Amino acid sequence: MVTRPLKFLLISIFYPPHSFGGDAVFTSRLARALADEGHRVDVVHCLDSYFALHSAHPEQTLEAYPNVTVHGLQSGFGTFAPMLSHQTGRTYLRRKPIEEIIERSAPDVIHYHNVSLFGPEVLTLGSRAGRALKVYTTHEYWLVCPMHVLWKFNSRPCEKPECVRCMLLARRPPQLWRYSGMLNRVTDAVDLFLAPSRSTAKIHAERGFTRPMRYLPSFAEPAPAGLGENPHPRPYFLFVGRLFAGKGVRSLVNAWSKTSVDADLLIVGEGPEAARLRRMASGDPRIHFLGYKTQAELSPYYAHCLACIVPSQMYEVFTLVVLEAFIHQAPVIVWDQGPLREMIEDSGGGLLYRTEEELLAAVDLIARDSAIRNEMGDNGFRMVSGEWSKATHLKNYFALIREASLRKFGGVPWEK
Repeated sequence: MVTRPLKFLLISIFYPPHSFGGDAVFTSRLARALADEGHRVDVVHCLDSYFALHSAHPEQTLEAYPNVTVHGLQSGFGTFAPMLSHQTGRTYLRRKPIEEIIERSAPDVIHYHNVSLFGPEVLTLGSRAGRALKVYTTHEYWLVCPMHVLWKFNSRPCEKPECVRCMLLARRPPQLWRYSGMLNRVTDAVDLFLAPSRSTAKIHAERGFTRPMRYLPSFAEPAPAGLGENPHPRPYFLFVGRLFAGKGVRSLVNAWSKTSVDADLLIVGEGPEAARLRRMASGDPRIHFLGYKTQAELSPYYAHCLACIVPSQMYEVFTLVVLEAFIHQAPVIVWDQGPLREMIEDSGGGLLYRTEEELLAAVDLIARDSAIRNEMGDNGFRMVSGEWSKATHLKNYFALIREASLRKFGGVPWEK
């Protein structure tokens, strides 16, 4: 029970439009969802970190949203600021503005998302600023993996840690603070860890993270009205995501030449593998690269596809692409591993595969059997309209922070 509007501070390295992936999309969705309920939300993100990876401002602009105030931090030291934090674990050069925002906003809840380039010390900031509850959502595996994604030697899922060698092969300097006990000390400042999938919590525990994690799946927003006509002239399957090795797009392109299905493959996204993938697909007129698309631009592609394929061989967390497909009543075909398997087993909204033969069989089944395709699409939509909906997420979120508040304070300050 919430008896007064709360003040939230969301801290994340990336926030739209200065962002690249699902962690920022979710943080933005949560900010808007809380604001829609009448709560006040401040968001802190790091422009220095964005420009360390991308040299120019994005074409999109940030639209003002009622009850949401966004603070994009720039230190004046450019990419040196996130690199210093990456190497030392300290929130140097961004610490003072974050503490000032905490002081001014006086949050009831500080919710951390992707904070890697702020350094783990950021988890301790605001400890003297009153009765703020601290929450952390695991959008990736930064707590147990210096590369964040458990993708080993840039070639395969990580079966056991060899972190220094892995970082050197990726041309990243080792993070010596990870061997100092610093991460264990600073995570003691966090009152509640949230995992979007049960598999993610299990993987953290197996990798030595000892703090308990509570399961809270992400949520989908309703599809926009008026999706319009089919954006492609032929039947098609859809891939959406960043184009790099771990996402499995290479295997998908290789497999497409072997399918007998009369359907195209549309690939949406950009990344370091884009040029190579285009060369690989140059002889197949059924494969089309569409580049980057905004969430709004993607809606008709989800709505009219035969299925959305998620070939990622990485340990995902809770893939927003699957949620987006489900909200548009599209089935999915996903690589059979960890959280992706969990999402399909929980929803019944798609098919799993482990081999190229199984992928081709799944593509063939969905292309020729509209009844099965529609059944899986309905199953997925039912899930994002219920257990994975915004309303259910907020209900469970507030129950979890209330429970954490009782543990920390012996009461719930916002219910007095």
